[in-house]
Amino acid sequence: MDKTYQPETIETRWYQRWEADNRFAPSGTGEAFSMMIPPPNITGSLHMGHAFQDTIMDTLTRYKRMQGNNTLWQIGTDHAGIATQMLVERKLAAEEGKTRHDLGRDAFLDKIWEWKEESGGHITRQLRRMGASVDWSRERFTMDDGFYKAVQEVFVRLHKDKLIYRGKRLVNWDPTLHTAISDLEVENRDQQGSFWHFRYPLADGVKTDAGLDYLIVATTRPETLLGDTGVAVNPDDPRYASLVGKFIELPLVGRRIPIVADEHADMEKGSGCVKITPAHDFNDYEVGKRQNHLLINVFSQNAEVLARAEIYDLKGQPQPDADASLPEKYAGLDRFEARQQIVADMDAAGLLAEVEAVNNTMPYGDRSGDIIEPLLTDQWFVAVEELAKPAIAAVEDGDIEFVPKNYENMYFSWMRDLQDWCISRQLWWGHRIPAWYDSEGNVFVARTEAEVREKHNLAADVTLTQDNDVLDTWFSSALWTFGTLGWPEQTPELATFHPTNVLVTGFDIIFFWVARMIMMTLKFTGEVPFKTVYVHGLVRDGQGNKMSKSKGNVLDPIDLIDGISLDDLVEKRTGNMMQPKKAKAIAKATRDEFKGGVEPHGTDALRFTFLSQATTGRDIKFDMSRLDGYRNFCNKLWNASRYVLMNADGEDCGADGSEVTLSLADRWILSALQKTIAQVTRHIDDYRFDHASQALYDFIWNEYCDWYLELSKPVLWDEAASDSAKRGTRQTLVRVLDTVLRLAHPMMPYISEEIWQRVAPLAGTLNGEGDSIMTQPWPEADEHQIDEAASRDIEWLKGVIVAVRNVRAEMNIAPGKPLNVLLTRGKPEDAERLAHNRPFLMKLAKLESATWLDTPDDAPLSATQLVGDMEVLVPMAGLIDKDAELARLKKEIDKHDKQIGGVEKKLGNESFMAKAPAAVVDKERGKLADAQATRALLEEQRQKIEVL
Repeated sequence: MDKTYQPETIETRWYQRWEADNRFAPSGTGEAFSMMIPPPNITGSLHMGHAFQDTIMDTLTRYKRMQGNNTLWQIGTDHAGIATQMLVERKLAAEEGKTRHDLGRDAFLDKIWEWKEESGGHITRQLRRMGASVDWSRERFTMDDGFYKAVQEVFVRLHKDKLIYRGKRLVNWDPTLHTAISDLEVENRDQQGSFWHFRYPLADGVKTDAGLDYLIVATTRPETLLGDTGVAVNPDDPRYASLVGKFIELPLVGRRIPIVADEHADMEKGSGCVKITPAHDFNDYEVGKRQNHLLINVFSQNAEVLARAEIYDLKGQPQPDADASLPEKYAGLDRFEARQQIVADMDAAGLLAEVEAVNNTMPYGDRSGDIIEPLLTDQWFVAVEELAKPAIAAVEDGDIEFVPKNYENMYFSWMRDLQDWCISRQLWWGHRIPAWYDSEGNVFVARTEAEVREKHNLAADVTLTQDNDVLDTWFSSALWTFGTLGWPEQTPELATFHPTNVLVTGFDIIFFWVARMIMMTLKFTGEVPFKTVYVHGLVRDGQGNKMSKSKGNVLDPIDLIDGISLDDLVEKRTGNMMQPKKAKAIAKATRDEFKGGVEPHGTDALRFTFLSQATTGRDIKFDMSRLDGYRNFCNKLWNASRYVLMNADGEDCGADGSEVTLSLADRWILSALQKTIAQVTRHIDDYRFDHASQALYDFIWNEYCDWYLELSKPVLWDEAASDSAKRGTRQTLVRVLDTVLRLAHPMMPYISEEIWQRVAPLAGTLNGEGDSIMTQPWPEADEHQIDEAASRDIEWLKGVIVAVRNVRAEMNIAPGKPLNVLLTRGKPEDAERLAHNRPFLMKLAKLESATWLDTPDDAPLSATQLVGDMEVLVPMAGLIDKDAELARLKKEIDKHDKQIGGVEKKLGNESFMAKAPAAVVDKERGKLADAQATRALLEEQRQKIEVL
C-alpha cells in the first residue's frame, strides 16, 4: 500500500472495474430488495441534496446486497419538460439565431434529442463519481419508448374511467414561457409592495349604515379590478348586513356587481370588504364557486389586457350574452402598465382613498423569473378524489410506513384536501397528450390516431389534429416504480421487484411525487409502490441557510471530492451574477471562509460526512470541519491497515486453522467487534445512518486504532512470546480489519475495497481472482465471542494508562521519559490485573516499573490519579524542576489573566454591547468562558506542584 491515502488514484479505477464486472446488477438469488432512484433532471448537475440522498440510497443498496438480497437499485432520468426546452431554445438562439417556431415542432424535438445524446448524461457521470451502485444496464428515461407506452396507457385508461377530463380552470400561468406550471415550480419571494384602498360606489342610491355612498376595498393588484364580479363582506359583520344583495357600480368599467356575504371576508382586516375576481385569484375562484359568479378573464396569455373580456360560467362554458366590454384605453397594456394607469385613473376620479406600504410575497416562475399570473385556460385534469381514498388507506393501514412517522401527518393533510391535478403543459418537449380533435372540436382519446379512427369508425378523409399540449413531468414520474419495470407488460422484473422496498426522498415532494406515485401505482397494479418512505432533510450551509446560487453559498460535491482552487470557487459562485455589489460581497465571504480553496477529500470522506449527519428528517448544516475530520478518519484507517499488513503480510496468520492463543487484547477487541456489528446493523435497519456511522467510527478510531493496535505490539515484538500467541494476534489483526472493512463498505465503498483486496488473502476471505468486497457477506455478530471479563480487564488497563498520561501532561513530563508507578488502595482483583497485564502496561505507558503498594501510607510524595477506587501514584522525586515548572505556569496564568481582562472590559462596554451583532457578542462570551476554564486548569496544576 502507498504510504499516504490518495483517493483520486483508486476511486475511478474501482468504479470502472465494478461496472465492467456488472457488480451492480441483481444477483438473481435471495429475497428481492429494490429501490428506485428519484429520477434527476436530464439537464441537471449533482448538487449537495442529490449527493446526500444518493449516499443514503447507495448505503442501503450495498448493505442489502451484502446481506444476500437479490438487489436492484433502478436508475433513470427525467426529461424535465420546461428546463430542457428552455436550455435547447437558448442554445438554438445563441448558435443559430432561431426560435423553436422557426424550426417547427418536429425539427425542434430532433434538436432536443441531439442535445440529450451529446450533453444529457452529465449528472449520471457524476453519480458514478459518488460511487452509486445502480444497475446501469437497466437505465431508463421518462421519454424512452417503453416508458412512453406506459404513460399513454395510463392516460387512456384514466380517461375511460372518467378520471381524466378537459376543462377551463384557474392555473399558475407563466406569461414568459406560455405554460401552466405546478406549485413546486413557483417561487414565493418576500418583497415590499403596496395596498391600494379604493372607493367602490354603491349603486341605486344605497348608503351604508354610516351614511356613506361607497365601500372601501383594498387590493395589491389593481389591474384585476377589470374582472371583478362582486364585493364580499363577512356574514357576521353588522356594518354591512343591510347591504348584502345590493350592488356596486364597478369603477372605470361601469359593470353592476353584487355585494355578497362570504366568510372569506375578514372583519378584522381593513374595511372588512373584499373585491372578488374569480378568474384571477385562487381564493376568489372558490368564493365565486360558492356565490355562483361568472368568470371574467381580462388578460391574454401574455398577461396583457384584452380588448374584450372572456366570460365563462363555472363549468367553463362561454357566455356570449354577458357584457364583455372593457375600457378601450387599457387594451393591449401589460398588466403592470395597466396597474399604473388604473391607479392614476382611480385617483383622478377621487376614488383612491389610501396607498399603504406592505410586506408581501409574490409568486415567480422558478425557470423564467417572471411573476406568475393566475389565469383561466383550457387544461387537462386528473380527478383525484377517487384515487386518493385507497392512497390514504394504504398509509393508515400500515401498508406504507413513513420514517420518521410524523411525515404521515403532512401526507394526510395534503391528501384530505386535494384539488384536481392539472396535468397539461403548453410545451413541445414531453409526452404529447394522446387526444385528437376533429374540425368540430370533438375530442377522441386513444393510444394512436389509427386507434381513434378504428374505435370511432372515422373515415380517412376526416381530419384529426393531435392535442398540442404535453403532460406534466410529474405525471410520468408518478408511474416510476412500475413503468421502469416494464408495465403494462407483466414482466419477470415487475413480478420480482415490485412493490419496491424503500423510497428515499426529501419532504418537499411528498405531495408532488410520493403521493401521486401511491395513487397511480395502487390504481394500475393493485400494489403499493413501496413499503417504506424514508424522508431526509435539506442540506444547508454551515450557518443553516438554504443553499442557493443567488446567495452564493452553493457547494459542488465534486469540488469537495476532487478539490478546487479559491479563485475557481469564487468564479463559480459569482460568475453569472448581474449585481456587482452582491458579487463582490459573496466573493469576500467565500475568500474568508475558504482561504486556501478546497483540498481534495475523496468520495468516501464526503459520504461519511453526509451519513454522520443523516438524522431522521432533520435538515443538516454542512460543516467543512466535519469533512476534514472524516478525511482524517480515512487516513487513520489507511495507516492502521498499513501497520496490519507490515506485521501480517508474509507471516502465519492462522488462516489455515492452525492453533492460536488469543491474548487479553485479542479477546477484548473481538468482543467489542461483535457489539459494533450488532449496533451498526440495528442502526441501518432503523435508518439511523448517523448512529451507524458513529458506532463504526468509534470502534475503528478509538478501539481498534488507538488501543488495539498498540496492545498488539507487546505480543508481536516480544521475542519471548510464543508462536501461537503471535499467530493469534496476527489473526485477530487481519480478521477484525476484514470485518470492519465489510461494515464500512456500504458507507465508504472505495477505501474499503482497496484495503480489503490486500487484507482478504491474509484473513482467508478472498474467494478467487476478481473477487470483490461488494459480494462478501455482511458480518453477523457472534454472541459466543463476547467476553465481558476481557472487556473489564482492558478498561482497567486503559484507565491506568490514561491516568499516567494525564500525570505526564499535568506535570509537563516528557512523553518518552520512563516512570516508576505505584498502584494502591484498590481491590484484590486490581493487584491481579497488574500481575497479569504488566507487559502491556509497561510498554504502552512507557514505565520503568509498575508496583503494587500494600501500605498506602508509605507512599512517597506523588502525583495522583484515580481509576475507580484505586490510586495511581507517580513519585515526583527527580522528575521535574519544581521552580522552573512553577515559573512556566505563572507565565501562562498571567497571559490568560490579561486575555480575560480584555474580554471582560469589552463585554462591559455599553457602546459595544449596544452596537455589536448578537453573534459577535456570543463569540466574545465564548472566548471568555474558554479562557476562564483554561486558567482554572493551570491554577489547579500550580497548586499540585507547589505541595510537592
